[in-house]
Amino acid sequence: MNDGERVVCRFNNGHILKGYLQDFNPEMPEVMVRDETNGNTAAIRMDDLKAVFFVRSFEGDDCHREKKAFGTVRAKGNRVYIKFNDGESLVGFLEGEVPWERGFFLSRKNAALQGFFLLPVDDNANNLKVFVVASAIDDVTVVPL
Repeated sequence: MNDGERVVCRFNNGHILKGYLQDFNPEMPEVMVRDETNGNTAAIRMDDLKAVFFVRSFEGDDCHREKKAFGTVRAKGNRVYIKFNDGESLVGFLEGEVPWERGFFLSRKNAALQGFFLLPVDDNANNLKVFVVASAIDDVTVVPL
């Protein structure tokens, strides 16, 4: 049974859960994920997560080397650089408008918003999109053209 979107959940503590997302709502304080290995469904607090990666496959492609630079890639939104609290970083295109006024974290347009979607730079990457959890972010920089 493969109902739900295929995701890899990255936790703030380094834990990883692969499974199927059930009824995702970015304004809810938790997400429901059915573990792909044992079929158990768990409610995961959004604040415990770093990001939710919507993926093509759980295995990925070992032969593919993901492009992580904007270069000459056609823009799909605002180009952003994300630095997480644990020092890891991510680049991509912010899907939609910048969710905070006067820059990130100064005043939210929508207080219920738990994070935002990021599209990968590489169209051939295993990641289709990433939901970045706001509480896991140290800094976000909008990269000018």
